[in-house]
Amino acid sequence: MKKIILLSALLLTFSEINAQDEKIQKETLSEGFNKWSVDVNAGLSKPTAPFSTNYYSSNTNFIHGDLGVRYMFNNKFGLKLDFGLDSFKNKSESFAFEGKYYRTSLQGVVNLGRILSFEDWTQRINLQAHSGVGFSFMTNDKFDGNDDMTNFILGLTAQFKLCNRVALNADFSMINNINQQYTFDGIEDPAVKEDRGFNSTIYNASIGLSIYLGKHAKHADWDTSNPRLDELERRVAELETKLIDTDKDGVADYLDEEKSSAPNAIVDTKGRTVDANKNGVDDKVEAYVDSKTKSSGSEGHSIEDMINGGYITVFFDFNSTKPTADSYSAINFVTQYLKSNPNSSVEILGFADEIGNSEYNNTLSATRANFVKDVITKAGINASRLSVKGQGEDTSVDASSADARRLVRKVIFKLK
Repeated sequence: MKKIILLSALLLTFSEINAQDEKIQKETLSEGFNKWSVDVNAGLSKPTAPFSTNYYSSNTNFIHGDLGVRYMFNNKFGLKLDFGLDSFKNKSESFAFEGKYYRTSLQGVVNLGRILSFEDWTQRINLQAHSGVGFSFMTNDKFDGNDDMTNFILGLTAQFKLCNRVALNADFSMINNINQQYTFDGIEDPAVKEDRGFNSTIYNASIGLSIYLGKHAKHADWDTSNPRLDELERRVAELETKLIDTDKDGVADYLDEEKSSAPNAIVDTKGRTVDANKNGVDDKVEAYVDSKTKSSGSEGHSIEDMINGGYITVFFDFNSTKPTADSYSAINFVTQYLKSNPNSSVEILGFADEIGNSEYNNTLSATRANFVKDVITKAGINASRLSVKGQGEDTSVDASSADARRLVRKVIFKLK
């Protein structure tokens, strides 16, 4: 009973694995291989048990043959319906007997060569496992009628591809029988009849051919496609296509709503031009500058005056080396100016408030200036056009005022 339960579990597991693999393959591949084959084998048969006392089977029972029709769901799993015949007789030192064993079985086939990636080292050698259940019966010269039984078969088949239509097979199979009543020598043994379990074993060793049917050049036995790998390669190719940036504006085509932006145009995250007046400065940065000039009463000043006058300022939180979020607009403004004026360079001056040790504040001011330099460099400005200087503490405001100290934790710019 345990063996029957185990067999059922194996068949259910095989069915589930095959269903999942077939689903993936249907979703990702246009199958280009044949699925049907006819498998023909002939060779040796050796019954090993049960036998009566002083009865033995010959080791060279040359009459074994089987014919199978196989269908592969994909290049890893399939089903096979086959018919087999074994003829056996006594060994020379045994009492005489002669019998025949007929069977049919439905088997699951696992293409181990594809699962184990044999194609990485050979294109002609393959290995398959097969297992299943079926009906069989035995005849013997010592009893009339048939001894009917159920068979369980398990085997391995080595294959050598002769051409795309034919493969040479070497198979070794073990067959266990259930409900066998007679020994192979034809004696009705009460112990055998009472057991009626997996009490009978025959071994087959044979060679033969797999003849492949279908319109395609290759059969599933030798198809080396990998659905999961093919799907991954498809996704990578799709990603590479998506990353194409036709107008070189830094926005990939699949996100770009304006795929023909002018060279060096300033665009937003959707690839749309944001420099409406075509002056080479991002409209948002210009709006930032306008707000600064209006609040400071410096309308009418040139951009250069605005930069050198300290109106374009990068602010920092207390003891921080990274700018506040709204200060990146000032960095963007200077970056765009340098891009539009390739002969210009700028000095980046860092400051700290008076809180803390002066030596520490000197280092902090230089670190802030270097951080801003790195941001501008990463935006495409050559570092040779940028110089950095830490100015230490700015003592121009009331150190006791928290609001005043916010104004001197800064980086400003001087054009050269």
